[in-house]
Amino acid sequence: MLRRTAHALADAAREAILPHFRAFDLQTENKLEDEFDPVTIADRAAEQAMRDILAKDRPKDAILGEEFGHLKGQSGLTWVLDPIDGTRGFIAGTPTWGVLIAICDDSGPLYGIIDQPYIGERFEGGFGHATMLGPHGSKKLRTKVGFDLAQSIIFTTFPEIGTKIDQAAFHAVAKTCKLTRYGMDCYAYALLAAGQIDLVIEAGLQSYDIAAPIAVIQAAGGIVTDWTGGSAYRGGRVIAAASAQQHAEALEIMQQFDLD
Repeated sequence: MLRRTAHALADAAREAILPHFRAFDLQTENKLEDEFDPVTIADRAAEQAMRDILAKDRPKDAILGEEFGHLKGQSGLTWVLDPIDGTRGFIAGTPTWGVLIAICDDSGPLYGIIDQPYIGERFEGGFGHATMLGPHGSKKLRTKVGFDLAQSIIFTTFPEIGTKIDQAAFHAVAKTCKLTRYGMDCYAYALLAAGQIDLVIEAGLQSYDIAAPIAVIQAAGGIVTDWTGGSAYRGGRVIAAASAQQHAEALEIMQQFDLD
């Protein structure tokens, strides 16, 4: 039932978003005064479409969404929604944004979906599932194993990640890796779960940015923590790794910096 509802949410979000992608008349607002944090009509329409389904099918569950905030529930379950993770990419026309849907309890994410509507790829993890569905059909998700940092591919969304200390810690790890790439938002986490890349390191995240990726990556065999090795469910500084070895090597480098 929960998986079926989650897929229904992803389907509804796709339908709400796609008419606006690469539209010349896309309505965009800036949520902040001192920096660019965009929101579009597609963000709001997608989250509202998902909330409408939950109001009908799961009225006792709580909801935490980026655009419309927190709705209290009674069941002990919370749906964590990011209707478009990567709105900057969305308005630029790159197909690297995604819809994030997670089911969480007090312990953290139980199940998640990363959906890329334009490409037609859907990654899910949890409740015994770790699969992706896309143009090549269905495939089991499995992270890479047996690689050290010198062989690793690392991603982050912004080169100017977090604070100056955060940037120094990230670049110290990246300097050790084989290849560093930028700008993928949630799609980088999907690539990690699919066995394409090895590490994603970010800072300044909210829970709706990371809850779904945590569930998908963990189901695929990877590990996601904060930069001290603790829980990342609440956001902040996050490191996702394909294997425990890469995770440990990266943390050892990062913990040489004052991350308090």
